[in-house]
Amino acid sequence: MNSFSPLGHEWTTLQNNHEQYEKSSLLIKLTATVLCALALAEGITLVLIGPTLFVFWLMEGILRTSQSRLGDRLLHIEALLRQDPPAPGAAYQLHSEWQAGRPGSLGLIGEYLANAARPTVAFPYALLLIGGLLL
Repeated sequence: MNSFSPLGHEWTTLQNNHEQYEKSSLLIKLTATVLCALALAEGITLVLIGPTLFVFWLMEGILRTSQSRLGDRLLHIEALLRQDPPAPGAAYQLHSEWQAGRPGSLGLIGEYLANAARPTVAFPYALLLIGGLLL
């Protein structure tokens, strides 16, 4: 890959952003875990902390949906870079491509929920909720 080409530059930028989403996801998980542990240590019931955990869980689902869009674009760029020569004018089309295939409001909510249901996202929220029920 020619990192000086527009596609190479876009790939590098998006890849860095994609990795930043991983760090953000871990920060959300850590914050939710610490908050839940502190709340339970203070005797706050799951009835009160549960909705907050769901908010964190859904926030991560939204974050992961955005990350997924970057991943889709990264795969498209990689396919374009395998072409010889790469398609002219193909770089810097992340939002145009997304807008062209953007689902309606219900579709977006479905994407958020589907990403929130992925095992790598559901952990640790499901365990915290189950653990809170058992305490």
